[in-house]
Amino acid sequence: MSDNNPNAEKQRRFRERQKLKGYKEVRGYVSPKGMHSYEELSKKSGWTDGELINNALRITYAAYRCGQIKLLNEWLKNNDC
Repeated sequence: MSDNNPNAEKQRRFRERQKLKGYKEVRGYVSPKGMHSYEELSKKSGWTDGELINNALRITYAAYRCGQIKLLNEWLKNNDC
């Protein structure tokens, strides 16, 4: 990290504040089908990237806890999502 780059320092401080709040950065690659779902949800919900990921994880977890994860997976397969 360059000492002369104020933007890099600003990014570092932002990431540190997020960590202090208990947030964790999650990264990965999204399939074309996943990207289509992301774009549609983003337009309709107005959610940020973070809100989309957070809510997707929470909804998936809720399906798991309610014993509905198999049903959710079947729906995704049957609807080519």
